[in-house]
Amino acid sequence: MLSRNGLDYESLVKEDRVHISVYTNPAIFTDEMDKIFHRGWVYVGHRGEIPNPGDFRLKRIGRQPVIMVRDQQGEVHLLLNRCRHRGATVCQREQGNTRSFRCMYHGWTYLLNGDLGGVPSMDGYGEGFKREDLGLVKVPRVGEHRGFIFASLSPAGIALDAHLGRAKEEIDLFAGMSNADEVEVVSGVHKYSYQGNWKLAAENSMDGYHPSIVHASFAQALMDKITHVPTPEQQRVDRNFAAFRGNAKDLGNGHVMLDYRMRIYDPLNGDPAPEVRAVTPEGEARLNNLDRRFGADRAANMLREGGTHTFIFPNLILIGVQMRVLQPLSVDRTEVCLYPTLLKWLAPEVNAIRLRSHEAFFGSASFGGPDDSEIFERVQDGCAVELEPWQLMSRGLHRERHEDGMIVGDLSDETTQRGIWRQWKKIMMQGEVAARSMRKRGAGAVAIKRG
Repeated sequence: MLSRNGLDYESLVKEDRVHISVYTNPAIFTDEMDKIFHRGWVYVGHRGEIPNPGDFRLKRIGRQPVIMVRDQQGEVHLLLNRCRHRGATVCQREQGNTRSFRCMYHGWTYLLNGDLGGVPSMDGYGEGFKREDLGLVKVPRVGEHRGFIFASLSPAGIALDAHLGRAKEEIDLFAGMSNADEVEVVSGVHKYSYQGNWKLAAENSMDGYHPSIVHASFAQALMDKITHVPTPEQQRVDRNFAAFRGNAKDLGNGHVMLDYRMRIYDPLNGDPAPEVRAVTPEGEARLNNLDRRFGADRAANMLREGGTHTFIFPNLILIGVQMRVLQPLSVDRTEVCLYPTLLKWLAPEVNAIRLRSHEAFFGSASFGGPDDSEIFERVQDGCAVELEPWQLMSRGLHRERHEDGMIVGDLSDETTQRGIWRQWKKIMMQGEVAARSMRKRGAGAVAIKRG
C-alpha cells in the first residue's frame, strides 16, 4: 500500500530489517517531520532550564522555532517564534532573561505570556484591529511530567499520559523521584552535530551490542580502573565488559530501554565517591524511599550517576544524569544536545560527582560522543550502496520473551531497535490506514447507490 507521496512504508520496515532509504530519502524525512514531530508528542525541554521569571530558551518542535519561557507568575509557556505582523522571529538569542520579546522589523512587542503588548504607530490601523487576537501563537498542546515538558502542534491526539505509558517510571527514576522544580538544568549544554540521519542516534543510544567494539578504549580503561579500585557494587559483578549482563526492553509506544542497573561512567575519575546524603527533609524522604526500593548501594549509584537508560520516542534519551535531545536538521544532518542535571536536595559534593561522571564519558573531550558520531557518518555513507539495500536488525529475535506486558531481550539484542521501528512504522502508516478506511467506506457508498 503506497502513501500519498508514493512511499510504501509496509515494505520498507520488516520485523528483522529496514530499508536504507529510511535514512536517505528526503521525502521520508519530510513525512517524518509532519507525522512524528508536528502531529505527535515530542520532548521540548525541562522547566529546570528556565528557573527564574523571564528566563527563556529557544527550542524547535520538528522544524518550527519555539520559545520556552517562564512568565512573571512562574508559568511556563511554549510560543511559536514568529511575529504575527510580517513573520520575522522575535527572539534570536539561544537563552537569556527578558521582560518581553520585540520584533526588530517593525517593533511589535510581546509579553512573556505571548500577548501582544505594543504596536508602533497604532493609528495606522483601523478600528477592526484587535490586539488580543494577534499574540504569539501558543503551541496547541503542552503536557508535563516531573518538569519534563512535552508538546504537540496538533490540537487533537493521544493524551501525554497514554503516550508516555511505562516510560513515566523511568523518568521518575531519572529525576530521583524529585518534584519538577527540584531538578536543576543550569550546568550548560554539550552540543554536537553529525552528517547522518536522526534515527541513527536514536538506535545507537539503546544499542547494547556496540560498546565493547566502538568504545573499546573506554572499556579497557574502565575495566582497569574497576579491577584495581572497585566500588562495593562493582566487586560483585562480572568485570568482563563484553560479558556485561542486563536486558533490552520494549516499553511500548516506541519507548525502549537498556536495563543493566549498575552505573559505569564514574570509575574513570580519580575522585573518591562521596557518601550520598540529602540536605532537605524532602530529599531525605526521597533518599529513604530509593533505599527501601533498591538497596543502599544501588540507590547511591543511581543518584551519583543516573537511574535509567531509556529512549522516549521520538527525541529524548535519558542516560546517566543527562537529558539528550535529538534535533533533526535534514535527512542527513542531526544536532544533539546534552543537558546534565543536578538535584537540589543532594549534597553539593554529590552533585559535583554527577557532573564529573557525566564528563568522564559524555563530555566534549571524552569517549562517547566522538566515537558514536564517527560511526553515524560511516553508516550514512554506507547507505549510498544500493545493492542489497537492507540493514539487519534480527539479533536476539529468536529468544525474545514477553514479561509483564513488555518484550524483553538480552542486553546486546536488537529488541530496542525493533521497538523503535515498530512505532515509527505505525505512525508513518496512520494516515494511510485512515485513508484506506475512507476509500473503503466511499466504495461501499457508491456500491449501495448503484445497487
